[in-house]
Amino acid sequence: MNSTINTFINHRSIRQYKDNPIEAEKLDAIIKAVHHAPTSINGQQVSVIVVTDKEKKSKVAEYTGGQTWIDQAPVFLLFVMDYHRAHLAAKLNGENLVITESIESIMVGSVDVGIALGTAIGAAESLGLGTVPIGGVRKSPEEMIALFELPELVYPVAGLVLGYPKDMSEMKPRIPLSIFKHDNAYNPDQSEALKAYDQQMSDYMVARTGGESNRNWSQGVAGTYKFVYFPKVYPTLKQQGFENAK
Repeated sequence: MNSTINTFINHRSIRQYKDNPIEAEKLDAIIKAVHHAPTSINGQQVSVIVVTDKEKKSKVAEYTGGQTWIDQAPVFLLFVMDYHRAHLAAKLNGENLVITESIESIMVGSVDVGIALGTAIGAAESLGLGTVPIGGVRKSPEEMIALFELPELVYPVAGLVLGYPKDMSEMKPRIPLSIFKHDNAYNPDQSEALKAYDQQMSDYMVARTGGESNRNWSQGVAGTYKFVYFPKVYPTLKQQGFENAK
């Protein structure tokens, strides 16, 4: 296996960082890699805000629910779904921007952000940096929009912490490959494999927490998805000009 694939296979989220700054050439290389990531119709519906300002990072840590590693690490990347440029393109050509009236714009923009985020993770970790993705940027979207002065048709989707690891986290077990990879058609018969995975995750949590928790995977998912945990997303999407009416 080559080094690129090994980088992805060895991924783990890092939540303890050293004080060391990230070299400018490394940060530039990560941004260039993301800049060249594919996007739907080459519409490039994603932008990245590089956050190094300590006060702003502290605010982001607060707005995401007290995620201290954002404040601790030297760099935070904010990935935004960006149709501001598409709006400008429509004006330049005397057209109306209609796609943002549809949920399809959210699908397209979120996929573009996801590809960009994954590219940044791979690029950063290949350079010896640690990362942790942050979905919590959608917890307090109004505050994030104001903090970064996001215009209409731009929305914060995800973030990424970058820095040199202080503590290499344990690699968290993944669902069995047998229910992740489907050959030619989707196989819904996954219950027995999930039971075995639940036991594996429970054992992992016991070891990780010194016996303080034995929560398994299905308990974690069920407990999180039993309510809408970021209820401000829908109304703030509408405020930013995404109607989602079609």
